[in-house]
Amino acid sequence: MAQESSTGLERRLGLLGLAATGICSMLGAAINIIPFMLQRNVPGIGPYVLPAYLFAAVPAVLAALAYATLSSAMPRAGGSYVFASRGLSPYLGFVASFSQWFGLSVAIGVVSYVMIPFIRDAVAAFGMDGLAMTLDQGPVRVGLALAFLWTSVGINMRGVGNVERILVPLMFVMFVLGGVVIVAGFLFDQADFAAGLMAREGVAVPEVSAEFSWSRLLAASAILFSSFIGFDSIAQAGGEAKNPERALPLAIGIAIGTVGLFYFLFTAAVYNTVPWQFVAERAQTQDLTAPGLLGYVLEPQWTALIVAGAAIALINDLPAMLLAVSRLMFAWAEDGVFPRGVAKVHPTWHTPHVAIVLSGLMATASILGSHFAGDFFLGVDILVTSMLVNFGVMCLTVLSLPSRNPEIASRMTVVRNRAIQAPLALAGAVLLAVFLGVHLWKDLTAEMSAWYFHSTPLWIAVMAGASVVYFREVAKLKADGVDVKAIFAELPPE
Repeated sequence: MAQESSTGLERRLGLLGLAATGICSMLGAAINIIPFMLQRNVPGIGPYVLPAYLFAAVPAVLAALAYATLSSAMPRAGGSYVFASRGLSPYLGFVASFSQWFGLSVAIGVVSYVMIPFIRDAVAAFGMDGLAMTLDQGPVRVGLALAFLWTSVGINMRGVGNVERILVPLMFVMFVLGGVVIVAGFLFDQADFAAGLMAREGVAVPEVSAEFSWSRLLAASAILFSSFIGFDSIAQAGGEAKNPERALPLAIGIAIGTVGLFYFLFTAAVYNTVPWQFVAERAQTQDLTAPGLLGYVLEPQWTALIVAGAAIALINDLPAMLLAVSRLMFAWAEDGVFPRGVAKVHPTWHTPHVAIVLSGLMATASILGSHFAGDFFLGVDILVTSMLVNFGVMCLTVLSLPSRNPEIASRMTVVRNRAIQAPLALAGAVLLAVFLGVHLWKDLTAEMSAWYFHSTPLWIAVMAGASVVYFREVAKLKADGVDVKAIFAELPPE
């Protein structure tokens, strides 16, 4: 029997389920699309994608360490909000986690939207070009994306046990089929690709030049940083984890270590076979995927197999990320800084069903936005900004928690030595701030047809709206005689 908490949630997720939640939130579009479409978003990055990946991993690991440290002391639903609101500032905790909720909800919509090209590539691999063209039509693509999204909403509403039963086996299938990409990528070479391109299209690999630039490398690393986002989903599920003080930090470590290695091998394998010059040219006019690129050297049945692996990775993204974002909304409402109706828990399924539906509606808006903007990278840029801010706040929380709330700080079991803990958190905060500055500069200086295609003003507008909600709800609490300081001095109910 699962342990039911006073909130109505149930502690059902074990270590494997928690790790699967983080891993499935990380793998998907991040590995199958972004390392290749990066050639469009950061023109001239050329052959330097792998160095950018390695550089992006450094602040990601430091942020993961901050999450692991804080989750060992505060294992509650809506982890990042609880961490910062108790250890740094209630306002910053809400705004940073609202940023996270907004960015991840947008990402859920983006993942739903980019899933359709994988189906298109599978269909094309079997020579059904007419159907493949149909899948590229706007209404069909949007309709299918919405169907995948709301199926995932339904899965989440029926309980975390249901999510775990789906995520864990599909995670292993995803790794096996992703391993096919790694083997195939290192089995073939660029001469094989050139021959396949000539046979299929009658053209040669284009000649494209690229020069190393630190500004490009930093801009690319800031975007690739989004590939490591997902381990935070584990912390958000803190209210539904069994043995959370041990399981949450361990699951975070497993997720970022496993996925980080897999990312590098996967991307290196594809670029070993596919010349970056080809990727750089085609990315300007097409949405590229790893299976589609390797399709030039593989038999149709193998292409279809790795497309299936990519589709499973994307499908896994949706329920895992929906679990995370809905628990953030639940935690806000439970504290009273968001309308309390959002904290309702279903009496049978023990899930915050109102928060799940609201997160699904935000993701729906993201699907429509990705379609009308004509470039899903607007959603990716919003996600990167949101998560850089959130992870930076987590590092600052590690620094401030001992002085702000020493009783909670005494419960930390990860990197307890302050002489080591503080410098690592400071290094993470500095690196994340650098990445954020580079990312904002790239966005604001990019040439766009309209201001609303820049992610920064959209993000600022959303944060302004979040601030209005926070101060309005806090004012209501004070008017009702609630001791607001007392709320944030202790952890929420377990």
